[in-house]
Amino acid sequence: MERRRTIALIAHDSKKDDMVAFAAAHAGVLADHRIVSTGTTGGLVLAACPKLDVMRVKSGPLGGDQQIGALIATGDVDMVIFFVDPLTPLPHDVDVKALMRLAIVYDIPMALNQATAEVLLRR
Repeated sequence: MERRRTIALIAHDSKKDDMVAFAAAHAGVLADHRIVSTGTTGGLVLAACPKLDVMRVKSGPLGGDQQIGALIATGDVDMVIFFVDPLTPLPHDVDVKALMRLAIVYDIPMALNQATAEVLLRR
């Protein structure tokens, strides 16, 4: 059996419904892994998929993106699925960029949209 991975799930406000639908559609696969998620997104995913193993950190603007970045740096996140809204300006854009930078530096697969997320879940 494949090692249980830790997958980070993050979604901007306008993409949270998409993330919940994605998690529900892939609950069977996600159930085999540990999920870490920013606060609001994690709460919504857990409400829709109560059998998933979801560890919630703070909301993104309150430091959750940075907490997940720290987990990447310590080797505790294996994959990031981050549904980004590229059309809405974000006050915590610096945190988002730092998270993406850490995923790149530590060579962590990162999906920024549903199509890529589905490809990553198949690997």
